[in-house]
Amino acid sequence: MSGMSGAAPEPADLLDRFRSAVDRCPTRIAVAASDGELDFAQLDLRTRRVAARLGARGAGRGSRVGVCVGRGTGLVVALLGVWRAGAAYVPLDPRYPRLRLERMAAEARLDLLITDGGTALAPEGVQVVALDEACTREPEADGRPDSAPSPLDPAYVLFTSGSTGTPKGVEITRGGVASLITALEQAGAYAPLPRVVAWNASVGFDASVQQWTRVCRGDTVVVLDDEDRLRPERLADVLEHRRVDDLDLTPSHWEILREVLLTPRTDGRRLRLFMGGEPVPRSTWREIAAATDRGVLEALNLYGPTETTVDATSAPVTGDTPTIGRGLPGGRVHLLDDRLRPVPDGAAGEIFISGDRVANGYAGHPALTAASFVADPFGPPGTRMYASGDQARRRADGTLEYLGRRDRQEKIRGFRVELGEVERVLEGHPDVTTAHAVVRGRGTAQAHLVLYATTAGSAVPAGELTAFAARVLPDHMLPSAVVVLERMPLTVNGKIDEAALPEPAKGATGGAEQPSGVAEVTARVWSEVLGRAQIRPGDDFFALGGHSLTALAAFKQLRDTLDLPLSIRDIYRHPKLADLIDRLESMRGEQTGGQTRERTTTEGSGSTL
Repeated sequence: MSGMSGAAPEPADLLDRFRSAVDRCPTRIAVAASDGELDFAQLDLRTRRVAARLGARGAGRGSRVGVCVGRGTGLVVALLGVWRAGAAYVPLDPRYPRLRLERMAAEARLDLLITDGGTALAPEGVQVVALDEACTREPEADGRPDSAPSPLDPAYVLFTSGSTGTPKGVEITRGGVASLITALEQAGAYAPLPRVVAWNASVGFDASVQQWTRVCRGDTVVVLDDEDRLRPERLADVLEHRRVDDLDLTPSHWEILREVLLTPRTDGRRLRLFMGGEPVPRSTWREIAAATDRGVLEALNLYGPTETTVDATSAPVTGDTPTIGRGLPGGRVHLLDDRLRPVPDGAAGEIFISGDRVANGYAGHPALTAASFVADPFGPPGTRMYASGDQARRRADGTLEYLGRRDRQEKIRGFRVELGEVERVLEGHPDVTTAHAVVRGRGTAQAHLVLYATTAGSAVPAGELTAFAARVLPDHMLPSAVVVLERMPLTVNGKIDEAALPEPAKGATGGAEQPSGVAEVTARVWSEVLGRAQIRPGDDFFALGGHSLTALAAFKQLRDTLDLPLSIRDIYRHPKLADLIDRLESMRGEQTGGQTRERTTTEGSGSTL
């Protein structure tokens, strides 16, 4: 059977809600970050100025403005300023590889690009607007009215992994975003009183939308920087200092932060978690449910594809068994068979989603749009539903149990990854004849990609292929290991036999120089967190498949084992094993020298008494 949520009131556009929040509480903190704070009156002024500057450059309804701005108060200013100009924003995370950003910018057909000077990205033919300059006063800024949007106007174009090898941009409407916030309020996910919300997700990840837009309803948004997100002790300080009420994270991120999040707060307040981006493992579900029973925290599990504006269902994390719950107001969730017929309760069916939050489609790709967005036979004439490719079954209590994917789309640390895109990138190497990606550890926080490749002629070093992929792919799409084969194993039907693909080598180091002391510990930690026994001094942590969460794991182990004042930034600044070892040995020398000087000073002082 299909499921329909109750009808929600007509949602107000978020700009109208933001202006109401400014009128209600102009001096309340709207945005806080490591670079400072803005109250609602200040945010209102800066975003009006940005909108005026963009409008003077031709931005308006239907325009697309790229936003390539680092994490800080300016990121919220830029996003909201684009909306106030009537345009749609295209998030371009400056941490992504330059080549990928260029491809996304070209695919989006940007009209303007707003930056904070932290990147040299400058697409040909696109006007670049400096955020700092846009925030300065202009004569027309204070009096220029906001553009009057239609619910059907684009709000943002967000890129997801594409099976053809090119990221595809999903165009979401203003009405869809307004409906999302209203639906979460109707479902009780958002408390009626203003809250303090930690913005955790990348601006290029759709979960960011339900985090930063909460400023429009009068909430305070705390923008977490990378240190806050990845160092548990830093996050604990932010949660306590900023009195954060709500935190959005993936199950993989929970594994890193669980000790902090399971610690009762000194003031007795309960942190509310919004889990999403990937299935919640049963062990994690039970752990969070037990913490909820103890009154330490509370949590919601949110499910939804990017194409249906972030969230389609919600469920409280309680009990023993994971569920994605029921449909949110303003949307309809159907479980259908291959002929678009409802399946019986208890039977597996594909999730189709319709309602107010269905995207316009894939920008510039009408054929892809037509294949995924189909006529809704259960709704009013002319409405569409999105074929998610996800499978679920409806339980006796009416909640949905997620069963996995029908295709080769995977979730890695909350990010959607088309295995075909990873393969197409590697097949772009001149010596690669075939590439095949698989996921190891599926359904766990340790899920990672392994890439198998065959080459023409002599074998290409795996490290060269990883470095080639790193020029284009963001870290969550980089294989943790590349295995070069003479030929792909095949089934009797001539397809690649994934069961016969070998595990990445776990054996000898190939005659590599064996580190000792600080070097030995560092190499061992790398081997453990990257799942690779073959670690050489010249290896690059991120080229071997490292990412933000494995960097945090390595940081914690090195700090605790070596007892050195290591920062997470040291791993990013010294990604090669030999360079990081030099940095750690320098710290050890400074630490030893400091202790020697302290003993000398103490002994000298004692001799004068």
